[in-house]
Amino acid sequence: MVRATARHLLVSSQEHCEILKQLIESGADFGDIARQHSACPSGTQGGELGAFGPGMMVREFDEVVFSAPINVVQGPVKTQFGYHLVEVTSRG
Repeated sequence: MVRATARHLLVSSQEHCEILKQLIESGADFGDIARQHSACPSGTQGGELGAFGPGMMVREFDEVVFSAPINVVQGPVKTQFGYHLVEVTSRG
């Protein structure tokens, strides 16, 4: 089975998510931004989600994780939980 590792951050609005993406693309550290802004408990670990397989996350999240290029921030990705920025750190 294909497995991936990823990190993400979760916020309540698309606008907030887009602002954070711009900060990261301008050189801010993803982990630091996740620790400061993410509403997900994984934020305390810089957004690290560990390893998981297809179907273990919600559909919208899975679609990004199992198709996006490695180490490129994706998003905003809207799910039932809010708006995510996602960075796939490995897949294989």
